[in-house]
Amino acid sequence: MSAPTVTSVAAASPAARAGLAVGDELVSLNGQEPRDVIDFQRLSDAEDLSVLVRRAGAPLPRLVRVDKAAGEPLGVEVSSAVFDRIRTCDNHCAFCFIYQLPKGMRRSLYLKDDDYRLSFLYGNFTTLTRFTELDAERILTERLGPLFVSIHTTDPELRADMLRNPKGATSLRWLRVLLDGGIEVHGQIVVCPGVNDGAALEDTLAGIMDLYPALASVGAVPLGVSRYSNEPEMRPHTRDEAVRVIDTVDEWQRLFRRALGHRMVFAADEYYLLAERDLPAARHYDGYPQHENGIGLARAFVESFTRPAAEGPGGVRHGFFASVDAAPAEGYRAPRLPVEAAHADGRPVTVLTGTYGARVLGPLLASHPRDDVEVRVVPNDFFGGNIGVAGLLTGEDVARALDSVPVGSRFLLPDACLNEGRFLDGLTLSDLPRPVEVVPTDGRSLRMALDGTSFRPACAA
Repeated sequence: MSAPTVTSVAAASPAARAGLAVGDELVSLNGQEPRDVIDFQRLSDAEDLSVLVRRAGAPLPRLVRVDKAAGEPLGVEVSSAVFDRIRTCDNHCAFCFIYQLPKGMRRSLYLKDDDYRLSFLYGNFTTLTRFTELDAERILTERLGPLFVSIHTTDPELRADMLRNPKGATSLRWLRVLLDGGIEVHGQIVVCPGVNDGAALEDTLAGIMDLYPALASVGAVPLGVSRYSNEPEMRPHTRDEAVRVIDTVDEWQRLFRRALGHRMVFAADEYYLLAERDLPAARHYDGYPQHENGIGLARAFVESFTRPAAEGPGGVRHGFFASVDAAPAEGYRAPRLPVEAAHADGRPVTVLTGTYGARVLGPLLASHPRDDVEVRVVPNDFFGGNIGVAGLLTGEDVARALDSVPVGSRFLLPDACLNEGRFLDGLTLSDLPRPVEVVPTDGRSLRMALDGTSFRPACAA
């Protein structure tokens, strides 16, 4: 097990006063070795810490006394979320996006986790196939929630087939344990055409009603297929299939509302865009419980663009691989890209976004008073297939789009496609052929950028 390594020390913090420095390894706190950042935050909340510190070049670790009040932040950020080994996934799902990555990307992107701690910290979905009694005991004792569980189907045989793991037939027993223990859990169904849609989807929602009515919410999301998929039975939804998923979700929302008092199940935004259906009203989303899973994200964007003062859902999940490269800061979730305000100028504006984002932004910006704003679709040639969300745009595709736009515009790019200043293909903003302004991925921020304030990251070209 590795020790947490200090990556930053806040000025005038208890850690700074005690002489802790970037690069220090914090071997133990009050005699306990933290397994992960959850342990680390709990231990560092204590009063008057004794920290065993290993410093580069020093022959032996030394004990450092940190004077602080109970609950006072220690004042450090550390290098990773998990200090022991991340629990990797032993499933072999045909629809897994990790298997659909091209070769040659950075190694961290190929990490296929099934770790409940990353579910708690980042909102990753876990199948529970590697879950243990000790995991359940810790979650129930420390009240680690909300958690996010991949259900896919409540039919044991079908679930084992979809996960290509016999444990898939039985691992949802842990979901009952968590729910019975009062842990907030959100579920997900990745709907694969011809596999768990149609009657199978109906059966799954009936199973949730019967077996897991204490779930906080369930999201039905479409299968994403890149051009690197080697699974011939995995294919994108047709428009008619998307319509049927929406209709099924609508019907079951009415049933859940009558039985439980809330809608429970929600269809991903992509279904409405693919089916060419109007987005549901904001009230339809019951407070956006799966906003970060792309469910209600488009409606929330529209609402915050048209009514910037209105309070909307929380932050945006910054891309499929948000948990891979960045350690969480205090409160567990670190900002992926710091931004600073900058004054807009009079140049025309080009907003860069993915295929799905353009379908939302096009009508929205057509009603904006400015007539010099263009929405430029960035086709995802890197992944291909039906991948059209902004969070999976790569620097290679953005650079190609910039080359096709006349010089003289301001270019606005959503921050969802960046993680620590890097695109998924490893390129950075400085690798782009023209300077861009990175805007937080919400309607209010885009509105501010168009109306007179833009957002420029410190590392912008």
